[in-house]
Amino acid sequence: MKKYRGIYLKNDKEIGLMREANRLVSTILDMLGDAIKPDITTMNLEDIACNACEDFGVKPAFKGYHGFPYALCCSVNEEIVHGFPSEKRILKEGDIVSIDMGVIYQGFYGDSARTYPVGAIAESTSRLLDVTRESLMRGIKQALPGNSLYDISRAVQEYAEGFGYGVVRRFVGHGIGRNLHEKPEVPNFVPSGLPGVQLRTGMVLAIEPMVTEGSHDIEILDDKWTAVTKDRKLSAHFEHTVAITSEGPIILSLS
Repeated sequence: MKKYRGIYLKNDKEIGLMREANRLVSTILDMLGDAIKPDITTMNLEDIACNACEDFGVKPAFKGYHGFPYALCCSVNEEIVHGFPSEKRILKEGDIVSIDMGVIYQGFYGDSARTYPVGAIAESTSRLLDVTRESLMRGIKQALPGNSLYDISRAVQEYAEGFGYGVVRRFVGHGIGRNLHEKPEVPNFVPSGLPGVQLRTGMVLAIEPMVTEGSHDIEILDDKWTAVTKDRKLSAHFEHTVAITSEGPIILSLS
């Protein structure tokens, strides 16, 4: 596997394996989306994901990673990311739940996230989901050979902040491959005073905007994992794993 500035460049075979890893993640996210409704617990979703991994013969990527105890990150309402599934967390009509999911397939990682409505949600909440999803797609369009990494960041930031939303700084996207987190970091904002990395064919990036209704400031709860908005306003999270190719960006995390 070649390297450029510490970033692994994948060949066609490796990208093919990553496409399958991410296809399986997307398929599991489809299953979870079908199951999400009022009155189920977030642990119900964990069980579905674990059973699906067993059926597909893959390993959950997050379980045990730096001590994280579950296969899913289930983050409800003001929770941004890394929320624990729980029998006590019962989803209610009008909630939103962000699911971050990863698997390991033949030594390569897949990683993707979606925020789902629980039943009918407020129009303002639906707008937050739509803007976050679209900010991801606008970032992906900039994942072109020769562009700067921060072209992705700028596209996400300008779109989300254009609606008055906050863009989380504490958590960023990342390279991905044989490791869940590889170089480079992929911020959803343009850091001041830092040079951007030039994008090259063979890079594979997990691009993942986390957008809030209010401030981008966060807190970590007592479980040492769950990140919440400091002002307790809603947060949404969408993520795709994207290969940079000579023909443009290819989203690998599609069913």
